Amino acid sequence: MTTPSTLYGISGSQGIVVARVVVLNRQADQSICYQLAPELVETEVDRFQDALNEIEQELIELRNQFEEDLSDTETLTIIDSHILMVKDKMIRAGTIDLIRQKRINAEWALARVLEHIKKKFDHIRDPYIRDRFADVKYVVDRIFAHLGDRNRNFSANFSEPVIVVSDDFSPEDTLRMQSEKILGFLTDKGGITSHTAIVARSLGLPAVVGLKNVTSCCRTGDTVILDGYSGRVYLAPTRDQQKQYLKYDRQHRAFSEELAWQIHLASETVDGLRVRLSANIEIVDEVQTVFQYGAQGIGLFRTEFEFLKDDHPPSEDTLTTVYQDLLAMFSPEPVTIRTLDMGGDKAASYINGHQPIFERNPALGLRSIRLSLRDPTLLTLQLRALLRASLHGRLRILLPMISSLSELQRVREHLNKSMEELYRKGIPFNPKVEIGIMIEVPSAVILADTLAAEVDFFSIGTNDLIQYSLAIDRSNEYVAQMYEPLHPAVLRMIRQTVVAGHNQGIEVALCGEMAGDVVTAMVLLGLGLDELSMRPSAIPHVKKMLRSSTASQLSDLGSQILELRDAGEIRNLLHNYLAKYYPDEFGEA
Repeated sequence: MTTPSTLYGISGSQGIVVARVVVLNRQADQSICYQLAPELVETEVDRFQDALNEIEQELIELRNQFEEDLSDTETLTIIDSHILMVKDKMIRAGTIDLIRQKRINAEWALARVLEHIKKKFDHIRDPYIRDRFADVKYVVDRIFAHLGDRNRNFSANFSEPVIVVSDDFSPEDTLRMQSEKILGFLTDKGGITSHTAIVARSLGLPAVVGLKNVTSCCRTGDTVILDGYSGRVYLAPTRDQQKQYLKYDRQHRAFSEELAWQIHLASETVDGLRVRLSANIEIVDEVQTVFQYGAQGIGLFRTEFEFLKDDHPPSEDTLTTVYQDLLAMFSPEPVTIRTLDMGGDKAASYINGHQPIFERNPALGLRSIRLSLRDPTLLTLQLRALLRASLHGRLRILLPMISSLSELQRVREHLNKSMEELYRKGIPFNPKVEIGIMIEVPSAVILADTLAAEVDFFSIGTNDLIQYSLAIDRSNEYVAQMYEPLHPAVLRMIRQTVVAGHNQGIEVALCGEMAGDVVTAMVLLGLGLDELSMRPSAIPHVKKMLRSSTASQLSDLGSQILELRDAGEIRNLLHNYLAKYYPDEFGEA
């Protein structure tokens, strides 16, 4: 029998479930290498291409099957992205080239291509983009399965309602969980931005991901509590615990039902204080989801995806088209586009003139704006494309990881030079485009008053600000529990940045994960932020709390919190505050 204990993971999709589990054990593919006779090389190429064609057809049929059932276009977009990956030349052409050049079997060639792609993703700084490798792996796993004549499709034939547990699921597996017998799922791997979690949210299936060892901690038949709100899993819970959590679930459901009619209402307090609630996205195809949840523009558009699709940088025309389409769709709402935010190692070797850079501590190395400044051609490519697109809407250019005034001034020089070039060529652009910087390193906080005089807006990136200020690597299992968004130092740095920005008359936004958490969002509102940018689905929840508050009430909360000395004290204050002002949602939780 499983010993009572608690596992801590990441909330992939909200909801509470109390049920037995079914643990699925799925072994990883093991590819062996063998040499091909010259006359068999093309036969092997055909075998590989046949597998790709079969997978593409399966995914198209799956998409068609669920198209009418899913109102959330974000999920269909994920399937579309997997269809595109099957066609992607890095996978298709890369594998075929290796089969022909090395005269090796398709499985081994594909494994080498996957290894190459993984190196590209390993050193990407943005966790959302880094998580996209999981989707590549899902697609490659399907190819392995077809090459090995094995069916790895998920089957949902269970005799009773259960919680499904596995190392990981593909988004397609998750889609097939549309069964009254499946109440939720738990995985060892994954994060809040993984596509599997996104699909789970679209289906309304509670899920906790990133549990690391849930598959080894529980056995089929065990009863557990899945808390998709806190990201916790309770093994072998008592009957009293089970009853209490079922009560919590009823309270949360009632709260969610109130959100539907509020999605398109103004994001303002009872006494009229407006706060822009915007969305973080990665690709233009996500805009329907942004509209669906009532976002007021884009607070963070990540540009890395366009630079990872091929072994060469995108053209200026390609980037211009992507940016102007996005701006046109949201005009007159603001669209904040961040310049390239990735590392300078072999994950993007073409950027470094095919000279891989190996760093002892890449988190503190050549990345983000440092990488762009090291390669003026790369920076000019981005700036020219942004300027050319600027006439199609309200563009805000966001510069990541600015740590000094000199860095900002150097970017300004490149921007002015790009403007002069476009002007000479008669290419129109908006010369008054807004320029902002991300506040995500301690030096930028300390210099916030100086930097605020040089830009049009700030955007605080709390994911990295917390990591750098507390010296905590969230991916390090030994210290990850010390990653504390409500650390007094973090909250004081946020407030210091807000004050510095407001003193210079500029807006201060925040685009980290804190913005999409209802509890921490209330703290941020109390600290005076002008804009919170988050994953689209979190917007209605934050808006509901905002519309139930008053400006003075939030300001008082912020003032009280800034006086506290410890994160534990802050959480206790928050618990009492939420229970007092929002008793229906937090009174007994």
